[in-house]
Amino acid sequence: MSEQLPSGGIELSPGEIDALHVRWSSCWPPSEVAQQLAGIGAPWYVAAGWALDLFRGRQTRAHGDIEIAIPAASFPEVRYRFPGYVFDAVGSGRIWEDATPEVLAAVHQTWLRDPATGNYLLDVFREPHEGDTWICRRDERIRLPYSDIILHTRDGIPYLAPELVLLFKAKHARRKDQSDFNATVPYMSPAQRETLAELLDRVHPGHPWIADL
Repeated sequence: MSEQLPSGGIELSPGEIDALHVRWSSCWPPSEVAQQLAGIGAPWYVAAGWALDLFRGRQTRAHGDIEIAIPAASFPEVRYRFPGYVFDAVGSGRIWEDATPEVLAAVHQTWLRDPATGNYLLDVFREPHEGDTWICRRDERIRLPYSDIILHTRDGIPYLAPELVLLFKAKHARRKDQSDFNATVPYMSPAQRETLAELLDRVHPGHPWIADL
């Protein structure tokens, strides 16, 4: 994805950004997302906080939205699944409604919107990749086969491995991120904790979580 943002879009004030949670109140749970994407050929996974709850086997807190990730080149396959909806691109406090291909090429985050209600149902990250190899947005040196980073619940919902979810959460380490870290680490295997420590040392040297692993 290009780092230069496209022109246009709607710039949101801090208050408008805070108010967006109302429009996410009807977002789908992971089971509904899995149903909507059943049989899709592209690798995809639930990301962020919901992924950690899927890893732990139960919902541990409220989630303001639901995020999934797919290889960027596979976005048309996902878009095809939702003919009655529109995708808005978002980035740096701006929204591009019903985003054009040019806008989609410049930002990686995309919100699925129900045009009848204006509500958002799903947040889709379009991730860098090379074929079947996932590339980390935070550090392109980190490259892993999708088969290594996607885990599944007992009923088949795909989710991102917890060590990678926590790597993304480490950048801001908000209160909910710290809570997610504290609640997840006891469930992780020694190998997963070791991998997370190594990734943190590479991407966020000196991060306080390293000592806790």
